[in-house]
This record gives sequence, C-alpha cells and structure tokens, in this order.
Amino acid sequence: MKKNESSTNEDSIIPDISLSELEDLLEYQFMNKSLLIQALTHRSFVNESGGEILKNNESLEFLGDAVLGFIISSRIFQLYPDLNEGELSKIKAYLVSAANLVQLAKKIQLGDFIYLSRGEEKTGGRTKRAILVDAYEAIIGAIYLDGGVHAVSEFIKRQIDTFLQELDVQQLTYGDFKSALQEYLHNLNLPEPVYRVVDELGPDHKKTFVIQVLIDDDVVAEASGKTKKEAQQTAARVALEKMKQQAGAIQ
Repeated sequence: MKKNESSTNEDSIIPDISLSELEDLLEYQFMNKSLLIQALTHRSFVNESGGEILKNNESLEFLGDAVLGFIISSRIFQLYPDLNEGELSKIKAYLVSAANLVQLAKKIQLGDFIYLSRGEEKTGGRTKRAILVDAYEAIIGAIYLDGGVHAVSEFIKRQIDTFLQELDVQQLTYGDFKSALQEYLHNLNLPEPVYRVVDELGPDHKKTFVIQVLIDDDVVAEASGKTKKEAQQTAARVALEKMKQQAGAIQ
C-alpha cells in the first residue's frame, strides 16, 4: 500500500495512502476526492470497520461497467464503421473482458491503493482478478461522476489504445476458424490440416500472403491476407464452409 508522507493520523480508519500518486498514474485529478476513496474501498474493509464511515465501491463498479461499455461501443463504432453488429460485439467483448481489464488495473498499480480488510490482505487480495477488475470499473464510474463524459472518455481512450493497436480484427470477427476446422476434421477421423504459403505479393512493407489449406494432401481452399495469420484464418473458414456444404449435399 502506498504511503502518504503528509499524513500523521495513524489511528484513522481510512488507510494512509497517497491519492495524488494514484492520480498521477491515472493522469486525472479528482475534484471530489471522496469519489476516488469510495472507488478504492472494497466491501471487506467496510465490513471490518463497521460500515459507518466509508461506502464500498460496488455501486460505482456497476456504473463504471455501464460507462465503459458505452464508451468502448462508441469508440469501436467510429474506428470500424463497416463492421456489422455481431462483429462489433465481439470486439467489445474482447476489450471489456476481465483478462484485459486486470492488465489495465495492474498497469496503473491499482492493487497497491485498494482499501482491504486484514483478511483479504493476508490472502493476496491485492492481486485477485475480481477485486482489481471491480476497482478498475469503479474508478471509471468515479471519473464519470467527477468529470463527466469527456473526462472519462479521454481516460478510457488512453487506457485501451495499446489493445486497439494490437487488435487482430480479422481473428476476433471471424473467430478461431483454424481450431474449428481442426475439431471438425478430428470428428471425421481425418488428419489435421496443413497450411502452405503459395505466394507473397507486393512490397515488403505491404505484403499479401496467399495460403492454401491441404487435407490429406488435397488442396481444399485458398485465401489471402495482409498477414499469414489472417490468411490462414480466412482459408480455414473457407475450407470449413466448403466441407460442411459438401456434407449437407451428400445427406
């Protein structure tokens, strides 16, 4: 837990942490510090203190979850205007997943600042995914109440930019067709597919890869993509669709 050197009241029920240090990590300064304190307060701490002074962060977490979903939906709608609802939903689900949010919480060292009971502290509460994700969403709710839509939009934008830059939209929107094809072949007692690069088109900085899918040495499908992974996923999707159509025609 981060200490605030300016505080001397060690008997206070409120832990002695540096809110300004967290604000620096958040790149946001709260006008209403009580909102930030509530966002950091786990229910275990409130229960341990008798619940008379602090409110836990669950209501802010509820609000933050809704605000995060709205901001993310707006952001990806603007970035990918040609995608349909289902494809946008897959991207949103990925971005707001607990696996991603816990990484964002760790990036700002949020676990160091949460108010926990002694029991939660001893059992590693500062690194528990659920506690970190809930606190992170509560922070979003607190920023929204403190600074409005613009402030929270800027915060979320700063936080998710890395994920957006690394996002494989093709894989997210299409799904993992390589695994689906492999499972389909396994159920038919057929060998695993082989992916073969048959051509590389264009200059080095803007290549297009052409890949074939072979099953039992037979070429089943061919597709292209900006990366080998993208081309493989597309080729697997084409192969899977073709095999299912053939199976349906035989039936």
